[in-house]
Amino acid sequence: MQLGGDILKDLINKAMHGDEESFYKIINENKEKLYRIAYSYVRNEQDALDIFQDAVCKAFVAIKELKEPDFFNTWLTRIVINCSINYLRKSKRIVYTEDYYSETDKSDLNGVEDLIDLYKALDKLEAKYKSVVMLKYFEDKTLQEISEILNLPLSTVKSHLYRALDKLQIDLKEVQSFE
Repeated sequence: MQLGGDILKDLINKAMHGDEESFYKIINENKEKLYRIAYSYVRNEQDALDIFQDAVCKAFVAIKELKEPDFFNTWLTRIVINCSINYLRKSKRIVYTEDYYSETDKSDLNGVEDLIDLYKALDKLEAKYKSVVMLKYFEDKTLQEISEILNLPLSTVKSHLYRALDKLQIDLKEVQSFE
């Protein structure tokens, strides 16, 4: 079930006033997107689920403080990103991308190897650059939407994106030179 604009806005308003069922419906509608964002940071199913759960709990506690219902999705996405970054900081462990690709089609090994190289390069990026790249290319967000989600000026988002792409290009060239 896809929630329409007016229905969603009504549910958000109810959730902001303490209606748990409305909050649950909104989260249920967005759970796959939120999980994907968390997974893109940690590349581990269980860790991503933990992050998702943590983010939902934080959102539930803080929803009464949300000032504008129109920014709910932006606000919720920001919570998931912050929980993901905090998790990575706390765990201070290496994120292995091979787990993600163990389920991929083995017939296209070159494509899988290229993707593994890309994800390894992404893992080397600082969180501020990685967030912009993930939102732009994995979540199909516009630069303006990224600016709102990350609460950064549009010019900063653009510079983060260009720096990230530049660093990715350098990292991927280094990987290719070793082949």
